[in-house]
Amino acid sequence: MIRQAHPVKVERHDVAARCHYTNTGARPVHTYRETPFGLFVAREFHAHPRIRHWQAHLIPALNLVVCRYDFHGRREHDYYLDVADISRQGDVWQVRDLYLDLIVHDGLMAEIADTDELLAAREAGYLTEAEMHRAVATAHAALSGLGRARYVLPDWLARRDLHLHWCDAAALV
Repeated sequence: MIRQAHPVKVERHDVAARCHYTNTGARPVHTYRETPFGLFVAREFHAHPRIRHWQAHLIPALNLVVCRYDFHGRREHDYYLDVADISRQGDVWQVRDLYLDLIVHDGLMAEIADTDELLAAREAGYLTEAEMHRAVATAHAALSGLGRARYVLPDWLARRDLHLHWCDAAALV
């Protein structure tokens, strides 16, 4: 299935205001925590049909946003990695989603998703050639690293001296 091109999604995290700004509006954030390698974010998803809570680590050095979703029903995946350009100006962090995602089933497999979106965006001029190549290189480096770690995301990140900590989402909602 070839998707229609859409502009790059840009999100902002205003840590001082405790607010996550997305293309669909502003959402309150209950937890922001700066880490040695980026920013941790956690917030509820209100009135979402599948997702009740979201946590993420913004990791600029890897060009990745590592997400964990808590679903209303059965778990669909363990981690969802967004390939992105991440920048910071003071208390505001910006995430430019570069279309490609990795879906990780911890200890089992990982797959790259949304290649069709990336190609459509490049053809429509929403991405430069360099951005497209950076997105592909980032996704493949992550997939290769995950493969070497037997698809155990914490093990792959630990090899890079990155140790992620998560909230107990059940206790927060």
